[in-house]
Amino acid sequence: MSQVRLEQITKSFGTVTVIPPLDLEIADREFVVLVGPSGCGKTTTLRMIAGLETASSGTIRIGDRDVTELRPGLRNCSMVFQNYALYPHMTVAENIGYGMKVRGTPRAEIDKAVTEAARILNLGSYLARKPSALSGGQRQRVAIGRAIVRQPDVFLFDEPLSNLDAKLRVEMRTEIKLLHRRLQTTAVYVTHDQVEAMTMADRVVVMNQGRIEQAADPITLYEAPTNLFVAAFIGAPSMNFLEGRIDRGESGLVFRGEGDVAVAIPAVRSGPLEGVIGQPVVLGIRPEHTMITDPGAPTVTLQVRDIEPLGPHTLALGKVGSASFTAQVPANAPVAPENSISVPIDTSKVHFFLKSTGFAIR
Repeated sequence: MSQVRLEQITKSFGTVTVIPPLDLEIADREFVVLVGPSGCGKTTTLRMIAGLETASSGTIRIGDRDVTELRPGLRNCSMVFQNYALYPHMTVAENIGYGMKVRGTPRAEIDKAVTEAARILNLGSYLARKPSALSGGQRQRVAIGRAIVRQPDVFLFDEPLSNLDAKLRVEMRTEIKLLHRRLQTTAVYVTHDQVEAMTMADRVVVMNQGRIEQAADPITLYEAPTNLFVAAFIGAPSMNFLEGRIDRGESGLVFRGEGDVAVAIPAVRSGPLEGVIGQPVVLGIRPEHTMITDPGAPTVTLQVRDIEPLGPHTLALGKVGSASFTAQVPANAPVAPENSISVPIDTSKVHFFLKSTGFAIR
């Protein structure tokens, strides 16, 4: 079993605490992605698991072992770095097998492991080349191959795709996920790219200022964010937010925002909102949930400042009142900058958050 457990882990640099007490359990063979903005503590957390950073307090367990005080080489983790960290004077085969060589593994065993890793990663025809003769994607596969031959309990990935171009990143995302399924090993992956996190993870851990804001499968994060931070971070383009309050109208509850914004709330969504009538709330709606054809849907008026044609659809960017707002409209919609358009709201997809705490109202 190679589950990873962080129990009340903290990290401080001098008087600055970057990771307040943090608890996280990663199941055996699970692919978990730590995601969040720069400086949120995700890489520091990964490096504490690897043993490259010392935890200020708390316990780190891998399987049944307490590895909190163990040096990195004794934790049986393999780490793939952002910058590949290959030896430029060595061939691909030598880079992959170097860790085994320094541990005194017999030559025949090294050759067998290198050949198998090269087969898995389609590197067989590159084994005699040096890193300078490889593309970025090929170098990343060599770095992964070096991790594979160690047969670790846990794979650790520190933003391994950030140096690749957009097309290659998509290809490598698929390769890493397929590799995880083939090897059936626990993996912890760090990225600042929420699309990367959503497409790769069994479970996504959203971090902010050293804290875990929410840990859930990608669909749950998208459909049921626990607070404003997660709602804003997950999804591209980001969720729109309108500030206002809940009032009781003639036909039920109504969200009223700045200017003439009035969104009737369906009865099936009204229950949790009964307790916050009159209080400041935030309505959240994703851009993709504004492209509906229901003639009875409530609308908001968007002052368009720019458009972004994306092929299947177009994004209209502007303001609803003083709030920034992005709407998704049909590709052939007659929308142009400086236009004022009526944007429908899919009330079955709206989210409500209490402004005072930022937490979702459910």
